[in-house]
Amino acid sequence: MDHRITGTILPVLEMILENGESVISEPGELSWMSSSIELRTSTQMAGARGVFGVLKRALAGGGIFMTEYTARGNQGFVAFGTKVPGQIMPIEVGPGRTYLIHRHGFLCGTTGIELSIAFQRSLGAGVFGGEGFVLEKVAGSGQAWIELDGEIVSYNLQPGETLRVHPGHVGAFEDSVQFNLTTINGVKNALFGGDGLFLAALTGPGRVWLQSAPVPTLAHALAPYLPHVATSEVAAGGAGGVVAGAVLNDLLGNR
Repeated sequence: MDHRITGTILPVLEMILENGESVISEPGELSWMSSSIELRTSTQMAGARGVFGVLKRALAGGGIFMTEYTARGNQGFVAFGTKVPGQIMPIEVGPGRTYLIHRHGFLCGTTGIELSIAFQRSLGAGVFGGEGFVLEKVAGSGQAWIELDGEIVSYNLQPGETLRVHPGHVGAFEDSVQFNLTTINGVKNALFGGDGLFLAALTGPGRVWLQSAPVPTLAHALAPYLPHVATSEVAAGGAGGVVAGAVLNDLLGNR
């Protein structure tokens, strides 16, 4: 098995498979493939052990199915493209080498990879499109490829060293890193600081990969240029009404 990453702003991962070799991904990730590739979709590869694990993935918005791509008869290839400008990063997974990644970060992996929901927290209707904050766990044994949005900035945290990050910028981190969501101190900071209500606290030891342009940030930057956003703003009393409503919902815990 081999792979190559093509492109810069919107890269594409192309997996080159020998006869009988396979990779897995979540449904909907496929960009293109050669005629020798055979598809098989199943819950057995979802990494959600038992009924509870499957329900947990479904309730968190994750699919309960995985798709396996296998080369049959001849060498073949299957390609997975990024959804927004960003980068593709390979990770080696095995005993003592487990990772937590952002909700839409998993691109594909070898058949020994297990994918499950590791963390979910509702942050209110105004944050992450109302779906809350979700982290996926990449475990098992093999190699995986993850998609991070924008540029990648990494830190190697020492034991007890804590990095506070806007949740959307959390791309991936090693399982040895402790993760918590904390609220921003001070009502004025929360309401008028413009940085949201929550920060992620990442405490070492372990390595952390941050992403410079998460999808919610990109969506927020593009919102003023989208016609339907302008309509909703008028209906809610302007952009200020939208922001104020989202903040109040977050404070009250409403969705």
